[in-house]
Amino acid sequence: MIHLNNKDTYAKKYMSNNNVFADAFNFLIYDGEEVIKPENLKPLDTSVLAVPFGDTDKKEPVQKIRDLLKSAEIKEDGENIYLILGVENQSEIHYAMPVRNMLYDVLEYTRQVESTAKAHREAKDYKGVSAGEFLSGFYKNDKLVPVITLVVYFGADKWEAPRSIYDMLEIKDKRILSFVTDYRINLIAPYELDDEKAEKLHSNLKEVLLYIKNSNDKEKLRNLVQNDRKFSRLERDAVCVINAFTNSELKINKNQEVFDMCKALLDIKEEGKIEAIVEMCKDFEISYSDTIKKVASKLKLTEEEAETKVKEIW
Repeated sequence: MIHLNNKDTYAKKYMSNNNVFADAFNFLIYDGEEVIKPENLKPLDTSVLAVPFGDTDKKEPVQKIRDLLKSAEIKEDGENIYLILGVENQSEIHYAMPVRNMLYDVLEYTRQVESTAKAHREAKDYKGVSAGEFLSGFYKNDKLVPVITLVVYFGADKWEAPRSIYDMLEIKDKRILSFVTDYRINLIAPYELDDEKAEKLHSNLKEVLLYIKNSNDKEKLRNLVQNDRKFSRLERDAVCVINAFTNSELKINKNQEVFDMCKALLDIKEEGKIEAIVEMCKDFEISYSDTIKKVASKLKLTEEEAETKVKEIW
């Protein structure tokens, strides 16, 4: 079994690819239209400071690390628009995700306010500003850059956790809720990806999510891999993520960058058959040489090919 930390490492490396990152946000924001360009994404510092809650012994802020954070520059109606985009990868369902993401976004806006105030202090541009502007350090015409956080869930299960602060509250009285600010998460989950939605993804994120979605159904998985030509040339990082989150045990050669998933699945199926034949032969105390002949006969291999495979598991 792949350790949770390894899963997080594979997911972070995969989603840090600008093509995949841009594809995920174009899917979320622009219904698949390729507005955000990979070349216009720039990595940002993922560390933020947070005051711990629920722990009265700690009074110093602690550092929180986001999974991924990038700035994006896009053009709309001839104007340049800037966004800050964050990704939180999830290998397990998180039942407090709205609070967690809200904290990250608030801290990012706080950092922007503090950065703006610092710039004003260094420029000493206090002439003509009001007392309120001077005290806050954020002037009347200053603006924030929008922050959008996306949760990418790499599990096959349905996301049944809360998607907003309202979902986490017991109170249903609309009079009270009208004074409570809601915060909802943005989520991409394989379970919710139907064929129509999948066509709006243009990177191999489509293949990764669909593979995970169908990973518990061998027949659907086989049809998926056979009918999607992109599975015949899937990049290494995508295969590593598939391996990590589905326990597929696909063989990844050290220097191989592109993989044929259809062949890989057939190899796994063949290896399973070989293991079964070898175990049966051992149970009946059949010799090594006769086992090779049986494997060759059953799987229509030459004896040389059969011996190579048997030798690995004998």
